[in-house]
Amino acid sequence: MSQEENWSLPEALQPDAGELAFDLPRALDAMVALHARIPDDAFTAGILGTERTGYGAVIHPGGLVVTIGYLITEAESIWLTTNRGDVVEGWPILYDQSTGLGLIQPLGPLDATSLDRGRAADVRVGEVVTAIGHGGREHAIRTRVLEKREFAGYWEYVLDEAIFSSPAHPQWSGAALLDRHGRLVGIGSLLVQAESDGKESHANMFVPIDLLDTLLDRLAHPSRQAEPPRPWLGMYAQEANGNLVVIGTAPNGPADEAGIQQGDLVLGVATTRVHQLAEFFRLVWRQGKAGVDIPLSIARAGDVLRITVKSADRNDFLKKPEVH
Repeated sequence: MSQEENWSLPEALQPDAGELAFDLPRALDAMVALHARIPDDAFTAGILGTERTGYGAVIHPGGLVVTIGYLITEAESIWLTTNRGDVVEGWPILYDQSTGLGLIQPLGPLDATSLDRGRAADVRVGEVVTAIGHGGREHAIRTRVLEKREFAGYWEYVLDEAIFSSPAHPQWSGAALLDRHGRLVGIGSLLVQAESDGKESHANMFVPIDLLDTLLDRLAHPSRQAEPPRPWLGMYAQEANGNLVVIGTAPNGPADEAGIQQGDLVLGVATTRVHQLAEFFRLVWRQGKAGVDIPLSIARAGDVLRITVKSADRNDFLKKPEVH
């Protein structure tokens, strides 16, 4: 669904400004529509596409925008549109793979308000919150926090505590989750299935905004030595019946080069057995920084194989924006 489509959420799901403890129109005016163009030969083009649309939230009067990082990964151009219709080019100043968040600096004046940041850690399960996108009240939804729990994504990604809410916002990428005071507490990442009131329903997964503090500190103090990049395998796996099953590998990535195949079962790292994605990824990351050899135990067609994958820095596979 593109940002240009003429759509609106059902009236019954939209927030009522008169019932909120914050200025809803002002909060809505802090949201921008985001359109990113990615080169056809980019590493992520085949998975994420070359035309990506979503949202961003302005978090500073100077126009700094936070969004979900996959929208701007390898972007050669980014355009931001405000609720007033202004269109401004943006520059991707940061994409952090460990949190999944991205930051954009507008390259011109951005006629938008900005959101105050709250703390996702203070948001309680069961709390009524508001998820907003660009386009006004019709693109905002009153929702409820279903749970706060660990999340592991097959692309070698782990959050210690993600926020899950339902009903789901239909355009979740980069949507802003606001607490009852209208403060930003999460950035929309995924549409998932979750249990609500005893039945399965669609829910959104939000990245806690608390994780942004470290990224802003890095921008404020560029001379400080950054954490070394984590080892990346380029191996996509999922949990199935207590096993970790390889569902694919990144072309020419470390796992692909080492001979890991779709359908392999990941038994462990060296002699340490693993059963869950988060457990597996954390064990890999504890082996050292990017470039370290990762000894894997793999089950294939009834045989147990010992395969060493020479890890890499995923960032080395990504196109960088060109300075004009």
